[in-house]
Amino acid sequence: MDRRSFAIVATFATVVAGSSPSAQAPVASSATGPTRSSDIWTAPLGPDGHPDLQGVWLNNSATPLERPNALEGRQTLTDEEVAELRRRADRLFKNTNADFAGGDAVFLAALANVDRFTSATSTGTTFEMIEREFDNRTSLIVDPPDGRIPALTEEARQKTAAANAIRRRPPEGPEDLTLVERCLTYGVPRVSGTNTGAGPLGYYAIVQTPSHVLLFFEAIHEARIVHLDGRPHLPQAVRLWAGDSRGRWEGQTLVVDTTNFSARNDFMGSSDHLHLVERFTRVASDRIDYQITVDDPTRWTKPWTAVIRLKQSAERLYEYACHEGNSEIVRDMLAAARAREQAR
Repeated sequence: MDRRSFAIVATFATVVAGSSPSAQAPVASSATGPTRSSDIWTAPLGPDGHPDLQGVWLNNSATPLERPNALEGRQTLTDEEVAELRRRADRLFKNTNADFAGGDAVFLAALANVDRFTSATSTGTTFEMIEREFDNRTSLIVDPPDGRIPALTEEARQKTAAANAIRRRPPEGPEDLTLVERCLTYGVPRVSGTNTGAGPLGYYAIVQTPSHVLLFFEAIHEARIVHLDGRPHLPQAVRLWAGDSRGRWEGQTLVVDTTNFSARNDFMGSSDHLHLVERFTRVASDRIDYQITVDDPTRWTKPWTAVIRLKQSAERLYEYACHEGNSEIVRDMLAAARAREQAR
């Protein structure tokens, strides 16, 4: 697998969820009035008296991160349109000659009504399509209302151009490869097709205690520890791959504030100015809504917010054998770069 195709496979769609304490979900309204109180679902409580978020959760949503141009101005689809997209995706799923469709590719291919998905970076290797879950949303981004990521700053445009120039030439050493290719980290957060982890699905395990919450990602076996004991953030001089997370309960929602990212953190080109505010709300027995607000004034002209729905899974997490120093991908890419140089 070459460098570009690895990046496609490695950045597949998915992020972690949100939850909220044993509070009642909003009352749904209908033409005949609000739902009866007896129909309102109540989240189970953990030993700490807050909503129980523990378990394995899965992000397998087909909803794209950004709203496609073809759906401009539409926040939702009709049930009939969703059914048609599912039918088209099912046709693609049965096509065993289709290229690997990561990130938003399944939704976009179904929207375009193609008979076979072909990746722009295809190397001739085919992958089985992965079934994805469709809903009525047209984007994970809920703010700005247009469902699009805000414009880049001038500083960010220059940084992106420099990074693209490096990616176009053969890597001179490991430092020219991404953190994903080096098996260091997929980064935080993991949103849709941007940096969600290797493989078709995003699995997360949540472990909860009165003083801490652990978010364990299957891909590259990364663990985020969220402190709930009111301690302040680390000094600004201390920088971490996954940032420094501090959590608190606000009513029915666990709010996690994360700062202190490493300058080499590369979530969608962001910098060490990245600031995340994540909200975890358990809205059903098998679902957590995860809302994340992303703010980096050096990258985007204004903050943006996305909502990801996690479903409870009965699957178990297994070791993801990708460690810096034993990655065959890095070795092979560097060897190929040296071979090309000698062939000139």
